[in-house]
Amino acid sequence: MKMIWQYLKQYKKECVLSPLFKMLEAAFELLVPLVVASVIDRGLSGPDRAHIYRMFAILIGLSALGLICSITAQFFSAKAAAGFAAKLRHALFAHIQSLSYADLDSFGTPRLITRISSDVTQVQTGVNLFLRLIMRAPFVVFGAMIMAFTVDVKSALVFCVVIPLLLLAAFAIIVGCIPLYKKVQDHLDAVTISARENLTGVRVIRAFAKEEQERKAFDQKNDALCAVQKFTGKISALLNPITYLIINIAIAALIYTGALRVDSGVLTQGEVVALYNYMAQILTELIKMANLVITMTRAAASTGRIQEVFAARSSMENGIDQHFDGAEVSFHDVSLTYRGDTAPSLSNITFTAKEGQTIGIIGATGSGKSTLVHLITRFYDATKGEVFVGGKPVQSYDTAVLRDAIGIVPQKAVLFKGSIRANLVNGAPDATEEDIHHALERAQALEFVEKKTHGMEEMIEQGGRNLSGGQRQRLTIARALVKKPRILILDDSSSALDYATEASLRKSIQTCDFHPTVFIVSQRASSVMHADQIIVLENGEMVGLGQHEELLKNCPVYAEIYDSQFAPQEQGASQEQGASQEQRASQEQGASQEQRASQEES
Repeated sequence: MKMIWQYLKQYKKECVLSPLFKMLEAAFELLVPLVVASVIDRGLSGPDRAHIYRMFAILIGLSALGLICSITAQFFSAKAAAGFAAKLRHALFAHIQSLSYADLDSFGTPRLITRISSDVTQVQTGVNLFLRLIMRAPFVVFGAMIMAFTVDVKSALVFCVVIPLLLLAAFAIIVGCIPLYKKVQDHLDAVTISARENLTGVRVIRAFAKEEQERKAFDQKNDALCAVQKFTGKISALLNPITYLIINIAIAALIYTGALRVDSGVLTQGEVVALYNYMAQILTELIKMANLVITMTRAAASTGRIQEVFAARSSMENGIDQHFDGAEVSFHDVSLTYRGDTAPSLSNITFTAKEGQTIGIIGATGSGKSTLVHLITRFYDATKGEVFVGGKPVQSYDTAVLRDAIGIVPQKAVLFKGSIRANLVNGAPDATEEDIHHALERAQALEFVEKKTHGMEEMIEQGGRNLSGGQRQRLTIARALVKKPRILILDDSSSALDYATEASLRKSIQTCDFHPTVFIVSQRASSVMHADQIIVLENGEMVGLGQHEELLKNCPVYAEIYDSQFAPQEQGASQEQGASQEQRASQEQGASQEQRASQEES
């Protein structure tokens, strides 16, 4: 409740006016049975027809006033609930953004998506119904009981028995449903995870003909969710029949008692009808209360899940240093073990990259290349050793200052829905046309951008679906270059480019006027062989450090990578050369034989 009030207190006026107008509506409704009783006793039973018309006009007036109050209350409650949900969702998103990569990994993307969408919507619905019914329902229930006492005390004693029984039944069902709704949301997380994995990897699934297997796995999770929802629905559905049972028994007792008292002349027929109407009003409100109970139970479960995210604090403490002191990068005996893993992903890494140098990082898949560069940007903190940037530990920098000085192009080229220009200036809103033009030119993307119908204003679909892999990679490289970073990290970002385009890209980056320290992560030897230093990783350990020629002689892992990529080409070239030599020799031999034969004939 504290969390809810924190974001709802800005709507104090709406939170007061909505229940107030609902109470006014209820007050007008409580007067209706008395008017109906008067119609029966004075109008229908006697000759006073004018009284019927007067009461009919009063009923219309009460209905009109009730409708106005109801609409006004709905407006204020909807405004408060929608505004509350918007602020809660904004705060939740901002908090998620503040968490480290390790914290996000522990939650998982699908679970966070469920919390920021489905769970927040559940809480919003709960707040809306709460504001509309929390005052109205008790007011009608107890108001009807009080009004019944004004009609007949003895008959109204039935109300004193019914109301506690109904409250007891509602409380029992609430207590049973809260943990069940939490299970429902947990199973919904599992379904969301399965759906997201299938949609993300749909091409892989189809390539390996695993559609049926994935469909069965999804059906299992969906069936589990369905089973939990059915069981929870059965428990929560008990509220209505129990309520109807108690109310109908009470109505039977009330009619029986009223009939006896009418027969004895203590009550009139109109008063019995009024008592019945008050019992019917209680029934109607308790049905609404049942819906409120179910909704609030779901909202309570969702609130707990949202609070779990808010309770998580970033495992990284933000530094205070606002001054970036240079682009030299040093690793001093650095190791990293991901949360939940037992074996380290990086072990005892030590090297120094001078400002303006180009550092190549090469190794097999899973050797820790991306993990290494993520330590520079402080996406993760080293579990052992220290990482220095500009002579200072990365932990001392304000993360915004540190990352503003770094341009990183991730393995997966991520583009957002919008124009090409909007994507390029994502990290540098103040970039000039000249900056954008130079960045596109250096990234080898200018030519295909200019060929687009709308040029820089060409719209990109979500994820860059309307671009090829190479175009996406070149645009992400250009986006990193627009901000003129002091440190540029290319994390296997040219895998979709041909060798000629990649070579042109490397040369253009070396001619940048802002002279960044460049880290090139790749599995291609051709991508890193011209670097000032090459780091060779194997199973998270640095097995080589030096330049290309040096590593060919002294690092078997690097030599093996190089030979696997270049030896077949060299062998093919030598075979072609040998074949051409044999062909020439054969032709020369044939020519000499023909020459000797012609001499013999002459």
